[in-house]
Amino acid sequence: MTRQPPRALIFDVDGTLAETEELHRAAFNQAFAEAGVDAFWSEDLYGRLLAVTGGKERLATYFSSLEPPDRDRLMPQIPELHARKTRLYGEAVRAGRVPFREGIAELIDAAITRGFRLAIATTTTADNVAALLEANLGVGAHPFEVIGAGDCVAAKKPAPDIYLHVLGCLRLEPVEALAVEDSDNGVRSANAAGIAVVATPSNYCRQHDFFGALAVVRDARAIMTLLGWNVP
Repeated sequence: MTRQPPRALIFDVDGTLAETEELHRAAFNQAFAEAGVDAFWSEDLYGRLLAVTGGKERLATYFSSLEPPDRDRLMPQIPELHARKTRLYGEAVRAGRVPFREGIAELIDAAITRGFRLAIATTTTADNVAALLEANLGVGAHPFEVIGAGDCVAAKKPAPDIYLHVLGCLRLEPVEALAVEDSDNGVRSANAAGIAVVATPSNYCRQHDFFGALAVVRDARAIMTLLGWNVP
């Protein structure tokens, strides 16, 4: 670590705490099918759409690329489609289909033992975050002091807004925190807020260059090593 030791860890969620994106993709496609929308997001297409942060924003980007009248017909359906997709995703997560990534639970426990403060900074909805935490940690059992999620800020990643919001809630300076992210947009967001970032590339982000990251590591166990903690 080249900066002063952090006092808080701030985690992204999708791709960082868990490999959630395939389940998100499946939920989008199921929502399309239920609504009679003639659309299917392949892995390749979804990977490209992930450059846009936020599910509603992703839908808007996709629908805006269509020709009228489909574009004009589908754009107003975004809130309803996104709400249904969120419910489908939450049901699947609560069924135990998305475990934490390797080492995440151990990293969280080690941070708590060492008196670190924990927070979340994500573009996904608060409902999605709650479902993932409940499935992996139990109802009401999560240790995150602040959860910055969804539309609680105006501009989503790579803008710094969500990280600035979380820092404000924690009453910490940027140098007192370390962010954990899985994507270029996440790294850029944390860096723009003045926060050092460790990147743990998710399956959909293996080809990102992670410019500006303090380190790029395989998993959360490597973050513990980076921090000088004993790895269980």
